[in-house]
Amino acid sequence: MNKKWIQSNTFHHSEFKDLDRLVDAKQRKNIAISLCLPTLNEEKTIAKEIVVMKSELMTRYPLIDEIVVIDSGSTDRTRHIARSYQATVYQADDILPHLEKFKGKGENLWKALYVTRGDIIVYIDADIKNIHHRFGYGLLGPLLLSDRIRFTKAFYDRPISIGDHTLHPTGGGRVTELVTRPLFSLFMPDLTQFVQPLSGEYAGYRDIFENIPFHIGYGVETGMLIDIHEKWGLDVMAQVDLDRRVHKNQDTKALGRMAFVIIKTFLNRVQNLNRLDIKQEIFDEMIQYNRIRDRLQPQMHGLAQFERPPISQITEYLERSTHRSSTSPSRNVSPPSRPNDLCIKK
Repeated sequence: MNKKWIQSNTFHHSEFKDLDRLVDAKQRKNIAISLCLPTLNEEKTIAKEIVVMKSELMTRYPLIDEIVVIDSGSTDRTRHIARSYQATVYQADDILPHLEKFKGKGENLWKALYVTRGDIIVYIDADIKNIHHRFGYGLLGPLLLSDRIRFTKAFYDRPISIGDHTLHPTGGGRVTELVTRPLFSLFMPDLTQFVQPLSGEYAGYRDIFENIPFHIGYGVETGMLIDIHEKWGLDVMAQVDLDRRVHKNQDTKALGRMAFVIIKTFLNRVQNLNRLDIKQEIFDEMIQYNRIRDRLQPQMHGLAQFERPPISQITEYLERSTHRSSTSPSRNVSPPSRPNDLCIKK
């Protein structure tokens, strides 16, 4: 285990609060930056996220060149609100439309690579109640000021809400501490140095993201950390303390389903890396129970694993990359009519 990494590659967002310095670094590197907000029914928070990021990191400081919302099919006013604040909005199903369609955050992130044009992509969840532009500049700081770091991941205090009003200062990140950290400790101790490996905010250079597969659902963060670590090593990775993140919390059963998918993603990775030999079939259904009157009733959840391949393997993406101009990130383009590749079932 590389014990020096957590000191050398862990930062606090306040180290990057000089935004003029970040803008100068961006201009010297002559790069464009895209912000992607993956959404599903986020009408309560999406407007504030767009307003904060646009006003602080586009208008006051020209750090971000475009804000792109990739939506999973919201049934509320998420897309309408995002468009009203001049974000570029896509429905995920409309991007590479002939591919088999899937729902999930990872699907949105993968398809964002196709419609964005930044050399750096910043991914920020759209459900943050205490949004602040540190979520943007904190992740961008190490990427812009270092020639070595290519990927940054957020960590923060995660208070947990009980009901609609009661907020406890700690308690978030339950799946991390009960599932992901024990698995990393057993098989990949270097990755235990990430304080919150499942955090939904991260940024990186396009050539990192376009050369790794994306799990379409809850396994996307786990797979991403493992794949980047295996391909490029810890030295290109960093984590940034963003202080505090307030968002909606899921109940225990929902977290159980999340854990199921993360465990399957992890097992798939360690088996492919020849660190574990699984000799039996791993099933795609999770069984949970509800009490109905005096009886326990089983509830089956089909949680099959799917991954998109590295998008650099998609012919249409390669063709689009040839024409991508990082100097005009705001120019809208339409998805092509014919896709090339299918999703891989795991």
